[in-house]
Amino acid sequence: MEEKKEKRSSFLLILGASLGLILGGLGVLRERTEFDASLETGITATVNGVPIETEAFEQAVGLLAADARNAIGPAERTHVLNRLIEEELLVQRARELGVDQHDRRVRALLVRQMIDSIVADAQPDEPTPDELKDFYNENKNYFARTGRIWVDPLRFAKREGESETDAAERAQQAASDLRTGTAVDKVRADLADRSIIPFPQGMLPPAKVREYLGPSPARAAIRLKPGEISDPIRGGSAYYVLRMVDAEPGIHPPLTEVEKEVRTEMQRRAGDIALRSYLDDLRERGDVRISPTDETRD
Repeated sequence: MEEKKEKRSSFLLILGASLGLILGGLGVLRERTEFDASLETGITATVNGVPIETEAFEQAVGLLAADARNAIGPAERTHVLNRLIEEELLVQRARELGVDQHDRRVRALLVRQMIDSIVADAQPDEPTPDELKDFYNENKNYFARTGRIWVDPLRFAKREGESETDAAERAQQAASDLRTGTAVDKVRADLADRSIIPFPQGMLPPAKVREYLGPSPARAAIRLKPGEISDPIRGGSAYYVLRMVDAEPGIHPPLTEVEKEVRTEMQRRAGDIALRSYLDDLRERGDVRISPTDETRD
């Protein structure tokens, strides 16, 4: 029963976004139905044995009422019920045609809806102060504030008549010269190229370094110690050699400053664990067979 509810919930996501609009536009409202007084309490209708629950029907009526200027009467309620019946018929026909198996867009929506549902169900209760504190202490480095750095970049772009290899070799020569004590101004004048946008001098947060140089040089910069020279790093259309002038250590802010982030991370990890457990359970119960290939044998 739960699996049927999950499938129905997933397909209703698609219907609300697409099929519902089509039906509304075409006015497809047929009333070729039979009344059945033997339906269970809580079931408004069935479509080929699939129930339309009264709760879902009333929710749909409520949505219509929220947008309606006048009161909702029997005619409008019939309209809503017919919409739900038509939608269910189309869903069943889509399954018969294998739409959920062959249409990548539909499959992606179904997967996303399932993941969202699993993660939402897994959200933990409000953590106690002790639980919050323990989680923070166990993951302090995750919430650490990165310190600022003072990096001096030398840029090496491909010049007219040069190849990419030539630019990389100039960068390598510059790194070697700097490490053996050649003055940075001389290396810059002899081998480097002017930056398109002047790089600011002084302490900067890593995010600002990333804005100027790109992600790869920024990642390399935060790993350097004061006085160190980096190997050539590709950043955009050029190579960079980085000279670390100075660096401030990162700090661990008090829990009171990052409590919201800590709560969010606790929820995210709980969702990840629940999703992994759910997938492992599905795989355990399922019959999964993989054709042996060079890749799957490893």
